[in-house]
Amino acid sequence: MSDQIYQIFEQQQKERGVDVEEVKLRIKQLNIETPSWGYGDSGTRFKVFQQEGVPRDPFEKIEDAAQVHKYTGNSPGVAIHIPWDKVDNYEELKQHAKEHEVHLGAVNPNLFQHDDYKFGSVTNADPAIRRKATEHLLECVDIARTVESKNLSLWFADGTNYPGQGDLRKRKHWMEECLREMYLAMDEDMRMLIEYKFFEPAFYHTELADWGMAYNMAQKLGPKAEVLVDTGHHPQGTNIEHIVAYLLDEQRLGGFHFNSRKYADDDLIAAAHNPYELFLIFYQIVQAQKDRSHGIRNNAENIAYMLDQCHNLEPKIPAMIRSITNVQTLYAKALLINLEEVNEAQEKNDILCAEHAVRKAFEFDVTPLLRVMREESGLPVDPMQAYLNSGYGEKILSRGKGGASW
Repeated sequence: MSDQIYQIFEQQQKERGVDVEEVKLRIKQLNIETPSWGYGDSGTRFKVFQQEGVPRDPFEKIEDAAQVHKYTGNSPGVAIHIPWDKVDNYEELKQHAKEHEVHLGAVNPNLFQHDDYKFGSVTNADPAIRRKATEHLLECVDIARTVESKNLSLWFADGTNYPGQGDLRKRKHWMEECLREMYLAMDEDMRMLIEYKFFEPAFYHTELADWGMAYNMAQKLGPKAEVLVDTGHHPQGTNIEHIVAYLLDEQRLGGFHFNSRKYADDDLIAAAHNPYELFLIFYQIVQAQKDRSHGIRNNAENIAYMLDQCHNLEPKIPAMIRSITNVQTLYAKALLINLEEVNEAQEKNDILCAEHAVRKAFEFDVTPLLRVMREESGLPVDPMQAYLNSGYGEKILSRGKGGASW
């Protein structure tokens, strides 16, 4: 029966002018890093709820991340956070990842948890603290070089809570000075991914409050600097797909942190609350992948996709698997958009036909497509159930409580 359903789906897409084999290939090529910190204990401002079986060190985080890749096939990279994942020997950590058929991905500096950073890190009024923050950024460049990572992902909690607390323009210049030193220390094939967030933990102003500030900083630094879009880091109602289209056109879209939120930055499972938004983001990317402009197409083909989620209540590994499969589903739907049909309607100013051409791709059930794609890749057709049946979740309970946390 499942073969018949897929054949019907395939014929249906063929009649629409969609190359299903190309769609499957695109999905197979999709790589989404999972975050090492997403496997440890985490919580809210009020409490960290400890779970049994969470990793006790970076090596066990990699082992758990390898389970997600084993069952989804699209998550071979593991992003690391320093000093949360600090070890004495990074070559050993890199080899451990290789032995578990994954690799170390983006390196994320931590400039928000040390007591010295109470009033800011790279924008602190104290030059000694700014120097300390810069040295940590340089340390992370060296770590990235050792583990053969090409991406350094930067997010800053720096900001103020009250008018007059800090000189906004001085702080802007201090940040640029620190990032420029880091930029010059990076290898030519490395990328600096600059993230932004409009509030929290600072409530009056944040140094990089929106994509325009991050883009401006990247422009000032040079071509190795690009913008990272976190889907949870925007005011309510923000048109994120418009930001994506703009950055693609400027060839400065460096990466994504996928998560979901209802109100503010909730770090929930990707597409849990607004799957249509993620579909529309992928629509812009798919369109750019087929652009005749080499630069835009090249940018779209080299986006660093990452999850950034800290699951406080859900079991860690299944939550990551759910996010990956949700992303796969919405990317597959976006690949089914007949762009020629959309373009024709746009040229005629036919609003309803253009919108319908996009929406009907979203409404297709891509389950038959994903099942066949997974079978062809030697993966379980139901990644979640396969993991739950594996016994790994029960096995790691022997770690007990009190594992690594952020």
